Amino acid sequence: MTEKVDEAFYERADAHINLSNQQLKNAELGKVSASMMYGLARFNAWVSANGFANASDMAAGRQETLEYFVAQYKMMLEENLDDYIANFGKYMGVAQ
Repeated sequence: MTEKVDEAFYERADAHINLSNQQLKNAELGKVSASMMYGLARFNAWVSANGFANASDMAAGRQETLEYFVAQYKMMLEENLDDYIANFGKYMGVAQ
């Protein structure tokens, strides 16, 4: 990420990843991923709501909010895809 993050940023992210990894014991990869994305979307809707005084203001800022979160997710996904491409053998335990 090009933006400076606080010291606990990756610890919090790892905690979410660890929870998803635990859920893989009882659910398929795609289902765990879908649940995590839904939870993230629900949480970010709540985070966004906290920045508005009322529903009308939130509705007026809806498009800007969507664009912000989609752009952030795209940037983070691109960064992580590039990391996995560069380190595929190491991360996936296979020869390249």
